[in-house]
Amino acid sequence: MGLIRRLRVTQWAMERAMLVVSLRDRNRNVEIRRRTKVTDIAQRVAKLKWQWAGHIVRRKDGRWGPKVLEWQPRTGKRSVGRPPTRWTDDIKRVAGSRWIQAAQNRGTWNSLQKTSIG
Repeated sequence: MGLIRRLRVTQWAMERAMLVVSLRDRNRNVEIRRRTKVTDIAQRVAKLKWQWAGHIVRRKDGRWGPKVLEWQPRTGKRSVGRPPTRWTDDIKRVAGSRWIQAAQNRGTWNSLQKTSIG
């Protein structure tokens, strides 16, 4: 979330620069977005991540990408505290734990993408 927040702040600054609008003008971000007609960076990142995950899962050429998604470490102690969020956790939240099977069907995968991203 920290990276997405920084990307959004940068995007707002760039949009204000495109319109030559200062923060002192106190224009709402919604109004600036309506005038620039630029898509939100967080939605764009989420859409690209979703498309890339589906692409990697559907590959059948024997490369290591799909194998890495199913890999589980053998042994070892887990570190203390909350485990770091993985990029597949966002996808699992929408598509469920069987998201790899759902991604095999492009129609299902695209409909899941539209419901998750909006």
